[in-house]
Amino acid sequence: MLLLLIAVVTLLTAIGMKAYQNTKHVVINTLDLGSAHNTKQESPLQILHLSDLHLENISISPQQLYEKLKDEPIDLIALTGDFLDRKRTIPKLEPYLQKLNHLKPTYGMYAVFGNHDYVLNKESFQDLREVLEANDCTVLQNENRTIFLDEHPLHIIGIDDYGTGHSELSPSFKGIGDGYRLVLTHDPNVVLEMEDYAYDYLLSGHFHGGQILYPKAYHLVKMGKLVRMNMIKGLHQHHGRKFYISEGLGQTGLNIRIGSRPEITIHRVQSGLKAIQEKAVG
Repeated sequence: MLLLLIAVVTLLTAIGMKAYQNTKHVVINTLDLGSAHNTKQESPLQILHLSDLHLENISISPQQLYEKLKDEPIDLIALTGDFLDRKRTIPKLEPYLQKLNHLKPTYGMYAVFGNHDYVLNKESFQDLREVLEANDCTVLQNENRTIFLDEHPLHIIGIDDYGTGHSELSPSFKGIGDGYRLVLTHDPNVVLEMEDYAYDYLLSGHFHGGQILYPKAYHLVKMGKLVRMNMIKGLHQHHGRKFYISEGLGQTGLNIRIGSRPEITIHRVQSGLKAIQEKAVG
């Protein structure tokens, strides 16, 4: 009996160590999103997408993150929420933002909040927002910004967290006309409510790819309909509109991963922005 107990403890320890080491094996995924239109674009718009930093449980340092990305030409940085959930962690965010700014994104850095960010009290939440803004990050809470690429508009639409009831679609799309529509949000379940809101591409996170994905992410079922539709990571479509679910860079709960890896994503949008104007109205 004692020998069996020792064997079980040894096995569990080995699994735990491996699961922790997995959090250090960051995967960089690159997606080339071609346009269905017969348009030519000299070079794609390169969007760096990071989600779910969960700075209480992250196994990559700011410098390591920078080293992985320093040779990539970055046009725009998208941060899709769940930075942290404890007040004392807020100072830890600034070094990451500083390193991201060292990548010199051509069109800046944009962020939305996630459900864990809303665990903070009102004062701490404001401190989090101020740290983001002080480091040249545009925060979007059910609002949008427009930039121009070769005179063609790109609308960056930030929808606040769906799971905590903070998302409001109408103000998020207010004033938007023709142009390419890039949506940033944390909880991808919001796509199921967006039939009347046209967009070209949506970036999200939230599920961590299951984080502990063995044999399946049964523990995610309570996190919305997309899980039951087997949409927890990667590129998907709903009503013909593409959206991406990042596996996230940090972990929540235990700092372990089984069957998933921390993710950095680069989306290369061969958009044909001028041609897409016709389908992005509404």
